[in-house]
Amino acid sequence: MSAKENAQEILRRLTSASAAERVLISFAALIMAVVVGAVIVLVSGRVATCQTAATTILGVGFCYDPVDVYLVLFNGALGEPFLLNSPELLNPNWNPLNFGLALTLKEATLLIFTGLSVAVAFRAGLFNIGTQGQLILGALATALFAFFVAPILPGGVLGGLILIPLAILVGALVGGLYGAIPGALKAYADANEVITTIMLNFIAAQVAFVLVSEFFRNPDSQVVETTPLPDFATLLPVAFPQGGDFSILALVFALVLVVVVWYLLEQTSFGYDLRTSGEQPEAAEYGGVDAKRTTVMSMFLSGALGGIGGAVWVLMVMGKFQAGVPSLGFDGITVTILAGNNPFGIIPASLLFGTLKSGSLAVQFQTGVPKQLVGVLRGLIILFVAMPEFFRMLGSYVNLEPEREEVATDGGSLLGGDDE
Repeated sequence: MSAKENAQEILRRLTSASAAERVLISFAALIMAVVVGAVIVLVSGRVATCQTAATTILGVGFCYDPVDVYLVLFNGALGEPFLLNSPELLNPNWNPLNFGLALTLKEATLLIFTGLSVAVAFRAGLFNIGTQGQLILGALATALFAFFVAPILPGGVLGGLILIPLAILVGALVGGLYGAIPGALKAYADANEVITTIMLNFIAAQVAFVLVSEFFRNPDSQVVETTPLPDFATLLPVAFPQGGDFSILALVFALVLVVVVWYLLEQTSFGYDLRTSGEQPEAAEYGGVDAKRTTVMSMFLSGALGGIGGAVWVLMVMGKFQAGVPSLGFDGITVTILAGNNPFGIIPASLLFGTLKSGSLAVQFQTGVPKQLVGVLRGLIILFVAMPEFFRMLGSYVNLEPEREEVATDGGSLLGGDDE
């Protein structure tokens, strides 16, 4: 069997894998990533200089202990519920409403929105690399709307109940309109959506920077940012610490949105048209689906979800718009691949990503491992877990059926052969 046939067979097996098999593959990939990461930690610890070895293997000292690194990584992401250097296993002072867990849930919440954004486009057969730009403009629109509308509303809970949903809706609308631009270019000009969405990311970032720095800048700040919003216009933490920048209300909203998106994709005629256009565009056209309209609407919906992510980032994390928005849109691509484009799968994928992000801070502070090495470990885990699902998705777009020899009606081959 040739290398090409071997590759096709692997893709064929991944494409036809059941949900349980995919979970097992992801789990095996996670174990492999941990093992490879441990080797890298040991090698780095051997090269590094330290006064006391953190661990010794076969009489050889290493500055970094990989077991300790991984334990601190996941324990720190949960707010240290376990005592790692004590005969007691559980931490009696652990409170589930802690700062570390708030950081994890904050990252996971934001990534649910961007993961859903990319997943909707992927299900329509479109590669929306522009969620970051849609998120930026949605965030800016939310901040400006809330800033100018807040003074005319009553303060307190009533003002928040009116302003916050409207601000999120504005962010969704702006993000959706910005996402519809590459959708229209794809539908009516056959422009490659990967290129257009990437370019629109840069445009969005620069437009937001100019608008804020020249017209809406906070006069009391040296940073390019808008004036902070009043407290009633933000998503305040209900029970978690203030510094964690996490609101349980945002997480509940994200989970509700997961169910809504799943229902829209799986149980409605629009979702059927969207999925059919992505999986079998010729059949969709034959069945009467308006492919161009579906392309524009799917990119609008994808952009709207990205804009909601930007709105929540402003209202929950920052309380204003600030230049230098984190790469939540790009991280959403990884989350979507991890989830296999399944809206419900985005929840555990976002939690894994959030755990790795927040736990990395604990590793840097408690183990002395350089942040660059921590970034390598995080990237390894994401890469190993994502690659099988990525190849499975790739296989779904590639014709993996083996070439068959056409047979003539007289039993001979239409491809020719020796006549006897």
